[in-house]
Amino acid sequence: MLDPIADMLTRIRNAQMVKHKEVLVPFSKLKLSIAKILEQRNFIESVKKEMGETFPVLKIVLKYEVVSNTEKNPAIREIKRVSRQGQRIYVKKTDIKRVKNGYGISVISTSQGMMTGDKAKKLGLGGEVICELW
Repeated sequence: MLDPIADMLTRIRNAQMVKHKEVLVPFSKLKLSIAKILEQRNFIESVKKEMGETFPVLKIVLKYEVVSNTEKNPAIREIKRVSRQGQRIYVKKTDIKRVKNGYGISVISTSQGMMTGDKAKKLGLGGEVICELW
């Protein structure tokens, strides 16, 4: 696995496409902090660290919006990795842009930890843009 964050985002995207209730992702502190941001912004129901058979995992409970009795839409419409291992994307505090006119969020790694783009802009911090979702 070359990019563990991209792997986590892909697992979430694929699980939501087939309407799974939860997804298990190998644990890391970085993945946990990204998942906590998604939980705070109501893109996922919950995240919890559990012990798997051989290694710790993150159990992410996915969130859906009920459209009718038989149909439900994922809370995350799209999720994409911005900064990759081969091409890092850094932004200054003045260059942090809104995602989908404020309907989405960007997750930024700053000197004070992981946070949303809105919070980083408010605190006057720049950093590496990890992902965007809406």
